[in-house]
Amino acid sequence: MLLRNLLTAFLTVFLTFLAGAAPQVEGLDLKDEIDASVRWLRQHQGADGSYGGGIEGTAWALTAFARGPRAYVRGDGPFMEQAFAYLEAHQHDSGGIYAEGASDVEKSTQSTLAWLALREFDDQRTQATLKKLNGFFALPIRPEETPALSPAEAREQAVSLLKARQADKSWGGADGAVIETSRAILALTRCRAALQEASAPRPTTKLPAVTEVDRAAALDAMRRGALFLVATGEDGLWGAPGHPDLGLTAMVLGALEELPTPRDARVQKVIDDGLKWLVAHQDADGAIHDGKLKNYLTSASILALAKSGDPQWAPNIAKARDFVVRLQADEGEGYSDGDLYYGGIGYGDDERPDLSNLQMALEALDAAGMTSKDEAFRRALKFLERVQNRSESNDTRLEKGGTVIHSGDDGGAGYAPADSKAGFETLADGTKVPRSYGSMSYALLRGYVFVGLSKDDPRMQAAWKWVREHYTLDVNPGFEQAEDPSASYQGLFYYFHSMAKALDLYGEEVIVDGQGKSHAWRRQLCGRLVAMQRKDDGSWLNENSPRWWEGNPVMATAYALLTLGAALPAESTEH
Repeated sequence: MLLRNLLTAFLTVFLTFLAGAAPQVEGLDLKDEIDASVRWLRQHQGADGSYGGGIEGTAWALTAFARGPRAYVRGDGPFMEQAFAYLEAHQHDSGGIYAEGASDVEKSTQSTLAWLALREFDDQRTQATLKKLNGFFALPIRPEETPALSPAEAREQAVSLLKARQADKSWGGADGAVIETSRAILALTRCRAALQEASAPRPTTKLPAVTEVDRAAALDAMRRGALFLVATGEDGLWGAPGHPDLGLTAMVLGALEELPTPRDARVQKVIDDGLKWLVAHQDADGAIHDGKLKNYLTSASILALAKSGDPQWAPNIAKARDFVVRLQADEGEGYSDGDLYYGGIGYGDDERPDLSNLQMALEALDAAGMTSKDEAFRRALKFLERVQNRSESNDTRLEKGGTVIHSGDDGGAGYAPADSKAGFETLADGTKVPRSYGSMSYALLRGYVFVGLSKDDPRMQAAWKWVREHYTLDVNPGFEQAEDPSASYQGLFYYFHSMAKALDLYGEEVIVDGQGKSHAWRRQLCGRLVAMQRKDDGSWLNENSPRWWEGNPVMATAYALLTLGAALPAESTEH
């Protein structure tokens, strides 16, 4: 009876804390907020693999990793594998998972929390541990479902939780920061799900027709966009009023630098002052950041500094370059080339690597003077292979949720190994393959150029075939199967940016689509952006989807200028 009461009590506490947050709360992106706290949690793993120094903290952390927006699995890296190893090292012949010398109550407590964590993972090794753990309990554990949250309840809980969070993105309390933060992550995740479920698809508007434009028209659009950015900055910086954001500012500075010199004096002053502000945020380890997303911010800063061509920034660029290299998932972090994310780079702070961040990091490293002969680029090739849907070179085979995920064969790319923002295709045998989509397929193409693949390499040819056959300036292709009509417009300006940078680097002036039609992509892409520019203030905005900051005219305009800069037609096209 005592054991049953203990289990009931712990399940009640556990399930009570699985309540609380949303994708957006009054404009706040809860995924970003949850990720920030997950980063804090990941940084607090002990040398023995535990979180919080014991079984309870480790169990709570693993549950938070599994249920959070990124849905971590055991194979995601050493930070997960070492935590599992810690729990398994404390499994006794009875099946229970508890510390040596634990009292009967502590044995029940620790084993229950371990059970609740392990049940979130369906890989064979974890299931074997869980099966043994089941033998410890006199009665099977049957968690009850928690009541669904209404959108109003989810919003209220999320706001309350975020107000209670500390400056370092953790929560304090009687059970210690690791456990309290894990509980809050779970609560915010449940609220996020409740708000996502309640959100209705957005209506969409067809984009204006495309007319090819020449270099002069593209430059005129760039100048108007640049003056909009200068006018909307606060003392030459961008972000919330009184709170400049380093990442947004770095992106805007890089965008303004796309304007050919000599530039308007107002624009040049903003650039000069902004670069000084960026380097003022450089840490001793080389990172340039304001407390978050260290790879993204450091890479964006490298690009802005390098684009200036000013030799005074060379030492800053070199230090930042070395920091980005250290972020790569490689032997230094306990990865080997057999690990799923080997060679990748994430947002920073050991975030799960993805192709979007990797392509930006590779561009930054290239701008900082590194070449395909450097080891960082060699390691990156393995990650690039694992995001491409090409089974001849992609060895990914992952079991997730009872389903096997493996590579497809269309040559395009998803967001990360065995993952795609465009979803999955289910094959006749029940296995799944990640759908390829536009922005990431162009990122793959560019990545292959950076790491030194030739145009006749089969991996490069497969990527080139995908982008040719899916050439379009109307949507981000690959989302056609989505129920949400706005899905194809998500990340549209990022797609244009990725396309322009990739095609410019690849070195083909004409792209022949799947129907055999030739496209002068520079004049067409510039024409697309000129047609979308807002007449009143010269800005751009993704009116069909605000996702990934494209509902912010500053970010959308920065992407537009970066795209126009990469796609500018040659002088001869004006005549």
